Amino acid sequence: MKTWWVLLAAAASVAVQTTLNRYFPGGIVDLVLVVVVFTALMSGRVTGLWAGTAAGLLQDAMSGGVIGMAGLSKTVVGFLAGIISTQFIVTHAFSRFVVFMLSTIVDAILFMGLYELLGLRQFSAPVTTIVVRSLLNALVGVLLFRLVESFPGAMERYRASRTQFRR
Repeated sequence: MKTWWVLLAAAASVAVQTTLNRYFPGGIVDLVLVVVVFTALMSGRVTGLWAGTAAGLLQDAMSGGVIGMAGLSKTVVGFLAGIISTQFIVTHAFSRFVVFMLSTIVDAILFMGLYELLGLRQFSAPVTTIVVRSLLNALVGVLLFRLVESFPGAMERYRASRTQFRR
């Protein structure tokens, strides 16, 4: 069951990401990476690896780039984030923020480095873009954790309020 949720989240993030890239070129927030790191932090390194592979390859197929570049970078990032989640306690917002930031930086270095190494594309002044993207990805990731963790309690509060209202 967890596999289907991961695949659904990856497909939804790719769909939203490609739609946003159409209206906001440059891709300020990498939702696919946020889903991969979120999955890795919640489920561990193997699930993070497979989520990164599936989401990255799907992102490559939808973006029209070289198939495998985002797949490889997101696979490595998912695996590393999963290792971090099993070796360290990553339960506070600040530690999650740092993991999302570092994951974004590693993903950008791998992705841009592969393109530069193969001579397929040149990137101009990526440092500011990477810093802004890492901050925004970390913010979205921490908010996603907050939303997912508050959902079970919200459902209980909603059910309790409905029963009080009926009395």
